[in-house]
Amino acid sequence: MLRLKDFFICACLFVVVSSCGGSKPKITDTLSSGTIDISADEAYRPVLDAEKKVFDSCYPDAKITIHYKTEADCIKDLFDNKARIVLISRDLSKEEKADCEQQQIYATSRALAVDAVAVISNNSAPDSEIGMNVIKGILTGVYKNKYSVVFDNKNSGMAGFISDSVLRGEKPGSNVFAVAGDSAAIDYVSKKRDALGFVGLSYVCAPEDSSNSGTFINSVRIMALQNAENTGIDNSTLRPFNKPYQAIIARRAYPLCRKLFYVSRESYPGLGTGFANFLAREQGQLIFAHAHLFPLCMNIVIREAAINN
Repeated sequence: MLRLKDFFICACLFVVVSSCGGSKPKITDTLSSGTIDISADEAYRPVLDAEKKVFDSCYPDAKITIHYKTEADCIKDLFDNKARIVLISRDLSKEEKADCEQQQIYATSRALAVDAVAVISNNSAPDSEIGMNVIKGILTGVYKNKYSVVFDNKNSGMAGFISDSVLRGEKPGSNVFAVAGDSAAIDYVSKKRDALGFVGLSYVCAPEDSSNSGTFINSVRIMALQNAENTGIDNSTLRPFNKPYQAIIARRAYPLCRKLFYVSRESYPGLGTGFANFLAREQGQLIFAHAHLFPLCMNIVIREAAINN
């Protein structure tokens, strides 16, 4: 009788524990199906829209909605569990990784491609080449010629990248301000003679350039920047100033380059992982290449060529 009573109590406890503590959220997506939201830096909208278009055609049972935001908002979405993956211009910082560990978020990341920041000027501007020391002088407001400088957003990855790589602790001048996105920055510079803008590379590549030869839009001038120093690559055969052509980016000669990362918090092989895999594999990498970014997850051979007259 006692054993029967003990068995009944254990059975009841098992039912209570199973119903209260053992429940898990129902998985409704796979690597190639389901519905999810992801967040991405606004600077990558043109190339990521192209990636999504091909992904959608390959996997009709998958529905991914990309929300384009500032880098800061993308990171916030990741921590608030509003986005399975985010696509931004950097990996998580040491502090952010510590926060992930504290919140039991098992984040993974990977660099997908190398992007360049295009420096744009008005078509009537006198100069087509610019040195990094001049850019810093313009940004801090001490350069002899006064420019209005525009960014896509004050909290964007672009603004953070320029602050870290060019200003390096110095404060920007009162001539620096933000507008509502890369397209707005291009529009502003196209209408103002003494203006300089910093925009994502994929925004200034001509969409009709099917040859992938590096043709840029003609509404603004793409400035040639002084080659980067100490790259570890012999770039002596290059011109001293170069535009952000793909081959120049690959040789690390262009000074304003950054990497596009995906950061994922997905804990199982779901649709976020499926999209990240697509971006890192041949089809996704070729789309990055067509958008003039330099893909990092596939082998590309660069050869010197001579033109005979």
